[in-house]
Amino acid sequence: MAGHSKWKQIKHYKAATDAKRGALFTKLIREITMAAKMGGGDPAGNARLRVAIDAAKAKSMPKENIDRAVKKGTGELEGVDYQEVTYEGYAPGGVALIIDAVTDNPTRTVADVRHKMSRGGGNLGTPNSVSFMFEKKGILSIPVADHADEDAMLEAALEAGAEDFRREDEETYVVTTDPASFHAVKSALEEKGIVPSEAELAMVPKTTVTVSGPDVESLLKLIESIEDLDDVQKVWANFDIDDADLASL
Repeated sequence: MAGHSKWKQIKHYKAATDAKRGALFTKLIREITMAAKMGGGDPAGNARLRVAIDAAKAKSMPKENIDRAVKKGTGELEGVDYQEVTYEGYAPGGVALIIDAVTDNPTRTVADVRHKMSRGGGNLGTPNSVSFMFEKKGILSIPVADHADEDAMLEAALEAGAEDFRREDEETYVVTTDPASFHAVKSALEEKGIVPSEAELAMVPKTTVTVSGPDVESLLKLIESIEDLDDVQKVWANFDIDDADLASL
Protein backbone atom coordinates (compact mmCIF):
# COMPACT_ATOMS: atom_id res chain seq x y z
CA MET A 1 0.00 0.00 0.00
CA ALA A 2 1.50 3.33 -1.02
CA GLY A 3 2.60 5.42 1.93
CA HIS A 4 2.42 2.49 4.32
CA SER A 5 6.18 2.08 4.69
CA LYS A 6 6.40 5.29 6.69
CA TRP A 7 3.46 4.53 8.98
CA LYS A 8 5.80 3.25 11.68
CA GLN A 9 7.81 6.46 11.54
CA ILE A 10 4.64 8.48 12.00
CA LYS A 11 3.45 6.16 14.76
CA HIS A 12 6.73 6.48 16.65
CA TYR A 13 6.50 10.25 16.62
CA LYS A 14 2.87 10.17 17.72
CA ALA A 15 3.73 7.76 20.54
CA ALA A 16 6.41 10.15 21.75
CA THR A 17 3.96 13.03 21.89
CA ASP A 18 1.35 10.82 23.58
CA ALA A 19 3.84 10.11 26.34
CA LYS A 20 4.22 13.82 27.00
CA ARG A 21 0.52 14.54 27.31
CA GLY A 22 -0.76 14.58 30.87
CA ALA A 23 -4.32 14.64 29.60
CA LEU A 24 -4.13 11.29 27.78
CA PHE A 25 -6.71 9.65 30.06
CA THR A 26 -9.11 12.52 29.38
CA LYS A 27 -8.79 11.94 25.65
CA LEU A 28 -9.32 8.20 26.01
CA ILE A 29 -12.38 8.75 28.19
CA ARG A 30 -13.88 11.15 25.65
CA GLU A 31 -13.43 8.59 22.88
CA ILE A 32 -15.09 5.87 24.96
CA THR A 33 -17.98 8.19 25.79
CA MET A 34 -18.45 9.24 22.17
CA ALA A 35 -18.24 5.66 20.91
CA ALA A 36 -20.90 4.56 23.41
CA LYS A 37 -23.06 7.53 22.49
CA MET A 38 -22.87 6.75 18.77
CA GLY A 39 -23.12 2.94 18.85
CA GLY A 40 -24.37 1.83 22.26
CA GLY A 41 -22.64 0.54 25.35
CA ASP A 42 -22.07 -3.09 24.36
CA PRO A 43 -18.54 -3.58 22.96
CA ALA A 44 -19.61 -6.84 21.33
CA GLY A 45 -21.92 -4.92 19.01
CA ASN A 46 -19.94 -1.67 18.80
CA ALA A 47 -16.59 -2.01 17.01
CA ARG A 48 -15.53 1.54 17.74
CA LEU A 49 -16.17 1.08 21.45
CA ARG A 50 -14.07 -2.11 21.46
CA VAL A 51 -11.15 -0.21 19.95
CA ALA A 52 -11.54 2.62 22.48
CA ILE A 53 -11.71 0.25 25.46
CA ASP A 54 -8.71 -1.74 24.21
CA ALA A 55 -6.73 1.50 23.87
CA ALA A 56 -7.69 2.55 27.40
CA LYS A 57 -6.72 -0.84 28.84
CA ALA A 58 -3.38 -0.65 27.02
CA LYS A 59 -2.71 2.56 28.97
CA SER A 60 -3.72 0.86 32.25
CA MET A 61 -6.92 2.84 32.72
CA PRO A 62 -8.91 1.45 35.70
CA LYS A 63 -12.01 -0.55 34.82
CA GLU A 64 -14.24 1.76 36.84
CA ASN A 65 -13.13 4.73 34.74
CA ILE A 66 -13.96 2.83 31.57
CA ASP A 67 -17.37 1.74 32.86
CA ARG A 68 -18.22 5.27 33.94
CA ALA A 69 -17.26 6.69 30.54
CA VAL A 70 -19.47 4.11 28.80
CA LYS A 71 -22.43 4.95 31.04
CA LYS A 72 -22.00 8.66 30.37
CA GLY A 73 -22.12 7.91 26.67
CA THR A 74 -25.29 5.83 26.93
CA GLY A 75 -26.97 8.35 29.23
CA GLU A 76 -27.03 6.09 32.30
CA LEU A 77 -24.89 8.71 34.05
CA GLU A 78 -25.05 12.46 33.53
CA GLY A 79 -22.21 13.77 31.43
CA VAL A 80 -21.06 16.42 28.98
CA ASP A 81 -22.75 16.48 25.57
CA TYR A 82 -19.77 15.93 23.29
CA GLN A 83 -19.72 16.28 19.50
CA GLU A 84 -17.27 14.97 16.93
CA VAL A 85 -15.56 17.43 14.61
CA THR A 86 -12.86 16.94 11.98
CA TYR A 87 -10.62 19.61 10.51
CA GLU A 88 -8.31 19.40 7.51
CA GLY A 89 -5.39 21.53 6.50
CA TYR A 90 -1.75 21.84 5.59
CA ALA A 91 1.37 22.06 7.73
CA PRO A 92 4.88 23.30 6.86
CA GLY A 93 6.42 21.43 3.95
CA GLY A 94 3.02 20.87 2.31
CA VAL A 95 2.11 18.05 4.72
CA ALA A 96 -1.59 17.22 4.82
CA LEU A 97 -3.25 17.01 8.26
CA ILE A 98 -6.52 15.50 9.41
CA ILE A 99 -7.44 16.59 12.94
CA ASP A 100 -10.07 14.60 14.83
CA ALA A 101 -11.60 16.22 17.89
CA VAL A 102 -14.32 15.54 20.46
CA THR A 103 -15.69 18.72 22.01
CA ASP A 104 -18.56 20.29 23.89
CA ASN A 105 -17.90 23.60 22.12
CA PRO A 106 -16.98 23.38 18.40
CA THR A 107 -16.65 27.16 18.14
CA ARG A 108 -13.94 27.16 20.79
CA THR A 109 -12.20 24.15 19.28
CA VAL A 110 -11.96 25.47 15.74
CA ALA A 111 -10.63 28.77 17.08
CA ASP A 112 -7.98 26.93 19.10
CA VAL A 113 -6.95 24.78 16.12
CA ARG A 114 -6.86 27.75 13.76
CA HIS A 115 -4.67 29.66 16.24
CA LYS A 116 -2.21 26.77 16.52
CA MET A 117 -2.12 26.33 12.74
CA SER A 118 -1.52 30.01 12.14
CA ARG A 119 1.26 30.27 14.72
CA GLY A 120 2.89 27.08 13.48
CA GLY A 121 3.04 27.98 9.81
CA GLY A 122 0.06 25.91 8.71
CA ASN A 123 -3.44 26.72 7.54
CA LEU A 124 -6.88 25.18 7.82
CA GLY A 125 -8.52 23.97 4.63
CA THR A 126 -12.08 23.27 3.61
CA PRO A 127 -13.79 19.92 4.30
CA ASN A 128 -12.46 17.15 2.01
CA SER A 129 -9.49 19.27 0.98
CA VAL A 130 -6.99 16.60 2.11
CA SER A 131 -9.03 13.58 3.21
CA PHE A 132 -8.80 12.05 -0.27
CA MET A 133 -5.07 11.56 0.41
CA PHE A 134 -5.81 9.07 3.20
CA GLU A 135 -7.69 5.82 3.58
CA LYS A 136 -9.06 4.22 6.72
CA LYS A 137 -7.40 0.91 7.54
CA GLY A 138 -7.01 -1.50 10.41
CA ILE A 139 -3.37 -1.71 11.44
CA LEU A 140 -2.05 -4.57 13.62
CA SER A 141 1.59 -4.54 14.73
CA ILE A 142 3.04 -7.89 15.82
CA PRO A 143 6.50 -8.36 17.39
CA VAL A 144 8.84 -10.48 15.28
CA ALA A 145 10.50 -11.77 18.46
CA ASP A 146 7.26 -13.49 19.46
CA HIS A 147 6.61 -15.04 16.03
CA ALA A 148 9.79 -15.74 14.11
CA ASP A 149 8.21 -17.95 11.41
CA GLU A 150 7.34 -15.38 8.74
CA ASP A 151 5.65 -17.87 6.40
CA ALA A 152 3.37 -19.08 9.20
CA MET A 153 2.52 -15.50 10.10
CA LEU A 154 1.71 -14.66 6.49
CA GLU A 155 -0.55 -17.69 6.17
CA ALA A 156 -2.32 -16.93 9.46
CA ALA A 157 -2.93 -13.28 8.55
CA LEU A 158 -4.28 -13.99 5.07
CA GLU A 159 -6.46 -16.86 6.29
CA ALA A 160 -7.94 -14.48 8.87
CA GLY A 161 -8.96 -12.09 6.07
CA ALA A 162 -6.15 -9.53 6.10
CA GLU A 163 -5.56 -7.37 3.05
CA ASP A 164 -1.81 -7.24 3.44
CA PHE A 165 1.00 -8.66 5.55
CA ARG A 166 4.56 -7.46 5.59
CA ARG A 167 7.66 -7.44 7.71
CA GLU A 168 8.10 -3.77 8.43
CA ASP A 169 11.61 -4.09 9.88
CA GLU A 170 13.66 -6.41 12.07
CA GLU A 171 11.26 -5.98 14.97
CA THR A 172 7.73 -5.78 13.58
CA TYR A 173 5.25 -7.48 11.28
CA VAL A 174 2.35 -5.27 10.13
CA VAL A 175 -1.04 -6.66 9.18
CA THR A 176 -3.41 -4.39 7.25
CA THR A 177 -7.17 -4.91 7.08
CA ASP A 178 -10.17 -3.09 5.77
CA PRO A 179 -12.06 -1.41 8.66
CA ALA A 180 -15.00 -3.84 8.54
CA SER A 181 -12.70 -6.86 8.98
CA PHE A 182 -10.42 -5.35 11.62
CA HIS A 183 -11.90 -7.04 14.69
CA ALA A 184 -12.49 -10.36 12.94
CA VAL A 185 -8.85 -10.50 11.84
CA LYS A 186 -7.58 -9.42 15.27
CA SER A 187 -9.72 -12.05 17.01
CA ALA A 188 -8.72 -14.80 14.56
CA LEU A 189 -5.03 -14.07 15.08
CA GLU A 190 -5.39 -13.95 18.85
CA GLU A 191 -7.13 -17.34 18.79
CA LYS A 192 -3.94 -18.70 17.22
CA GLY A 193 -1.80 -17.12 19.93
CA ILE A 194 -0.74 -14.18 17.77
CA VAL A 195 -1.25 -11.11 19.95
CA PRO A 196 -0.66 -7.65 18.41
CA SER A 197 1.41 -5.17 20.40
CA GLU A 198 -0.64 -2.37 18.81
CA ALA A 199 -4.00 -2.40 17.06
CA GLU A 200 -5.96 0.56 15.77
CA LEU A 201 -8.17 1.95 13.05
CA ALA A 202 -6.01 4.55 11.36
CA MET A 203 -6.09 7.13 8.59
CA VAL A 204 -3.16 5.85 6.55
CA PRO A 205 -1.67 8.13 3.89
CA LYS A 206 -1.88 6.87 0.32
CA THR A 207 1.33 8.75 -0.47
CA THR A 208 3.74 10.74 1.66
CA VAL A 209 5.39 14.14 1.40
CA THR A 210 9.12 14.33 2.06
CA VAL A 211 10.02 17.02 4.59
CA SER A 212 13.57 18.20 5.24
CA GLY A 213 15.57 21.11 6.61
CA PRO A 214 13.91 23.69 8.88
CA ASP A 215 10.44 22.39 7.95
CA VAL A 216 11.06 19.21 9.97
CA GLU A 217 11.17 20.93 13.35
CA SER A 218 8.36 23.33 12.41
CA LEU A 219 6.13 20.46 11.31
CA LEU A 220 6.65 18.33 14.40
CA LYS A 221 6.23 21.28 16.76
CA LEU A 222 2.94 22.15 15.05
CA ILE A 223 1.60 18.61 15.28
CA GLU A 224 2.58 18.40 18.93
CA SER A 225 0.96 21.74 19.75
CA ILE A 226 -2.30 20.66 18.11
CA GLU A 227 -2.27 17.30 19.89
CA ASP A 228 -1.78 19.12 23.19
CA LEU A 229 -5.22 20.73 22.81
CA ASP A 230 -7.66 19.08 25.22
CA ASP A 231 -10.34 18.63 22.54
CA VAL A 232 -8.07 17.03 19.93
CA GLN A 233 -8.08 13.24 19.84
CA LYS A 234 -5.84 12.42 16.87
CA VAL A 235 -3.75 14.17 14.26
CA TRP A 236 -3.10 12.16 11.10
CA ALA A 237 -0.35 13.30 8.75
CA ASN A 238 1.36 12.17 5.55
CA PHE A 239 4.95 13.23 6.23
CA ASP A 240 8.12 11.35 5.37
CA ILE A 241 11.21 12.48 7.25
CA ASP A 242 14.69 11.07 6.86
CA ASP A 243 15.49 8.87 9.87
CA ALA A 244 18.60 10.91 10.61
CA ASP A 245 16.58 14.15 10.74
CA LEU A 246 14.00 12.53 12.99
CA ALA A 247 16.64 11.10 15.33
CA SER A 248 18.36 14.47 15.65
CA LEU A 249 15.22 15.90 17.24
